Amino acid sequence: MQILEGLDGLRRLPAGAVMSIGNFDGVHLGHRHLLRVAREICNRTAGSRIAVVTFEPHPLTVLRPSAAPPRLTPPAVKRAALAEAGVDDLVILPPGRQVLDLTAEDFWAIVRDETRPIHLIEGPDFTFGKNRAGNIDRLREWTTNSDIKLHVIDPIRVPLLNLQVVPVSSSLIRWLILHGRVRDAAICLGRAYVLVGKVVEGFRRGRTIGVPTANLDVPDQLIPADGVYVGRCKIDNHVHAAAISIGKAPTFEGEPRRQIEAHLINFDGDLYGRTMELELLDWMRDQVRFAGMDALKQQLSRDIDRAGKLSTVRNPERAIAAYS
Repeated sequence: MQILEGLDGLRRLPAGAVMSIGNFDGVHLGHRHLLRVAREICNRTAGSRIAVVTFEPHPLTVLRPSAAPPRLTPPAVKRAALAEAGVDDLVILPPGRQVLDLTAEDFWAIVRDETRPIHLIEGPDFTFGKNRAGNIDRLREWTTNSDIKLHVIDPIRVPLLNLQVVPVSSSLIRWLILHGRVRDAAICLGRAYVLVGKVVEGFRRGRTIGVPTANLDVPDQLIPADGVYVGRCKIDNHVHAAAISIGKAPTFEGEPRRQIEAHLINFDGDLYGRTMELELLDWMRDQVRFAGMDALKQQLSRDIDRAGKLSTVRNPERAIAAYS
């Protein structure tokens, strides 16, 4: 996948692309359905390539930082997922004033006259340009009697575990994760939700009770609700079952901040400073304050045993294959 940056990168895209513009946070089932449509069109159009134009970070980080949604996917993960989904050319637009001050008409003029795609594929709620003044209705007007064909793709709808059928969106996935519903999030994503960060020094309390943990620093990604989760850890291309705790460890008074701690089952080694990926497969229980160390150790033993068993059967990729 070719990666280009900025408006200059947008202008350098090969003409004749099958293009989609958007944030693509999460690269979820809806995004991948849209990209499958793009691939089908490419296969019928000799010499065309799939081009995605995305914003990194989200424009709201500049326009209204307090309203900016936390990332589902760090930049490197998003790029890898887009490449896996079949994107040929990726243009990353940083949200500087040069981009944010473009009116819908000015942005469209660059796409139409300098990039010159032959197909544009978007969802029905797509907006663009300063003050989000551009939308699907305006695109329909501007592409009528032009060389660019507009395709508007309805959202994918999937059944959640409670059998409620919902349209997939990044905002829905964020809500599910914030409520600890990581299995439902996996249904919408098409894969387990993954936290990516570096292993940092913790209080080393787990080691003193025979349950060493890796403390993960995740600076710029959505953190799920407090609780204990079943997971898998990927480090150096090796995968380990894990019991994951997110929260303030209520048994230890005075813990000042939320922590992400993973106990890797049947693993013994030094992980400090290394990058780790944590797949969150299922929520097991709330954070609980225990009366003493013995009660805590007994519960941790049960958590680890359950996580080891569930991590072998919680396979989101298989469970939702029909929708991916």
